[in-house]
Amino acid sequence: MRRSMAEDFKKIFDSITAEVGKQVVGQKENIQYVLMGIVCGGNILMEGAPGLGKTLLIKTFSRALNLPFSRIQFTPDLMPMDIIGTEIIRNTQEKMEISFEKGPIFSSLILADEINRATPKTQSALLQAMAEKTVTVGKTTYLLEEPFFVLATQNPIEMEGTYHLPEAQLDRFMFKVEMKLPKQKELLDIVDITVGEKTEVEIKEIASKEEIVEMKKLVYSVPVCDEVKNKAITILLNTHPQETQVTEVKDYVRWGCSPRGLQALILGAKAKALTEGRYHVALQDLYDIAPIALDHRLKLNFRGISDRVDGKDVILRILEQVM
Repeated sequence: MRRSMAEDFKKIFDSITAEVGKQVVGQKENIQYVLMGIVCGGNILMEGAPGLGKTLLIKTFSRALNLPFSRIQFTPDLMPMDIIGTEIIRNTQEKMEISFEKGPIFSSLILADEINRATPKTQSALLQAMAEKTVTVGKTTYLLEEPFFVLATQNPIEMEGTYHLPEAQLDRFMFKVEMKLPKQKELLDIVDITVGEKTEVEIKEIASKEEIVEMKKLVYSVPVCDEVKNKAITILLNTHPQETQVTEVKDYVRWGCSPRGLQALILGAKAKALTEGRYHVALQDLYDIAPIALDHRLKLNFRGISDRVDGKDVILRILEQVM
């Protein structure tokens, strides 16, 4: 029974990936990561230069899943109320009424575009929504409907006028992924799609809101044996300099991953198993997910920053020694 459910999950997952790939060319791996984030109820931080299709990616998911989409363009003058919404006083003939005008956060798929351009105060407006799936205005708390997913983007090239994301916010992201430049053949396909005779790609609805919610429930139900759990814990502990013998960690890392990193690693491994039609988690799933689940949670020391050490390389080195 469970095996057939895992196979059904894989079929739907592959169908959605293929449908989104009709519009977003050359980014199959990132399409899969974003879809994993959606079905896990997580959030993803995506780095990439302008023009690579980050906005197009989430808009295409909105069409393929028939889910409402909101885009929040983060700028230095953006205020928290621009994201969450605000209370408005309305005058009627009988009395004055206070009503709540919902902001763009009240949607299913949220694009937080160039999140590092807003001030930390505004960035923090996303924290409660991302972590608790709720929004509090005044004394009232509003529940955000499932599925709820935030794709935050940042440009790694242009740093002028940006604000570094605080560790508390980085820790809220399940994965951090990179959108790279497509290959030559893929660039040719992009040209044909965007500036050819037929520039409109038909995207069909592959899965409904209810199916995505059921897929999330299935992800959480996947069993994890003690061997895999203990290996995941070992990986996490080895990100801390005082807990490891890995040279790169001792030399370059100031502080390692929090328990949220362990949660993201296990949950991502569960989703990875289902994408391959398996209703059990293998050690290889941990190996595949660890670089994108743990990289952004590492706090490098001064030497690591000055030597421009890549957190993914540190994670890969840990995996080489403990797997």
